[in-house]
Parts: sequence; structure tokens; C-alpha cells
Amino acid sequence: MRHKIAGRKFHRNTKQRKALLRGLVVSLFEHLKIETTLAKAKEARRVAERIITLGKKGDIHSRRLALSRIPNIDMITKLFNEIAPKIERSSGYLRVMKTRFRSGDNASMAILEFVDYDVIKGEKEEKAGKKKEVKKVEKKEKKAKEAAA
Repeated sequence: MRHKIAGRKFHRNTKQRKALLRGLVVSLFEHLKIETTLAKAKEARRVAERIITLGKKGDIHSRRLALSRIPNIDMITKLFNEIAPKIERSSGYLRVMKTRFRSGDNASMAILEFVDYDVIKGEKEEKAGKKKEVKKVEKKEKKAKEAAA
């Protein structure tokens, strides 16, 4: 009987399992949304939510703890500076949505994404949209000046 046994092994040894989960979490922080198998998504959510909680604290000790779990300075910096400040909830930052069954082995697939995905992703798109609008306005002003001259 499996009483009080937490976590999944994924038919891997400890180092391989840690590397797998680190890779999934780094991809999640980079793309804000990933598609993987349902079991891997559930395990990656456990790891990622703990690291996001550290990111919300924001102090130096939390940063060092996060780096000990995910040794990728770029992603931890992105988490602490960009992602964590935009999250207003105290827990439950991620959601796992079942999507389909993978052709080939019929494994159930799921999308792991931030609950506030639109808020986190939307601000980047708004900044890019504002830059494009400014360029368009400048081009129109130049054309108007040339036509008037």
C-alpha cells in the first residue's frame, strides 16, 4: 500500500527527476505556459509554486533559496523582477488544464500556466503595442510635413 508516499518517480533516479522538474520550471518561467504530460505538470506545479512564493517574498535569502532549487540566474531574476510583482494572490499561482491524449502512447497531456497569465503576458504586449503606435504616428507626421512643404 502507498500510504504517505509523496511525489512521483517517473521511472527515473533522483538526479534525473530533479533535472526534469528543473527544466520544466525554467521553461514555465520563460514561456509562462507549457504543455507536458498530466503527471509531470502536477509535479512541476508543486516545485514552481514554492519557488514563486519565494519570489513574492523578494528578499536576498529567498533569492538564494530559489537559486539553490533552480540554478538559472536569468530565470530567477525574471521571476523576482517581472513575474512575482505582478501576482497579487497569496497562493495557487498555477493551473493545470487537461488538453488531449498524445498520439503514439496515448498519454494524457496538460497545459501548465499561470492563473494570471493574461495579466503577466498582457503588459508585455501593451508595451510592444505602444512602441508600434508611436512609430506609426511619427511616420504620419513626417508624411504630413512633406505633403505640406
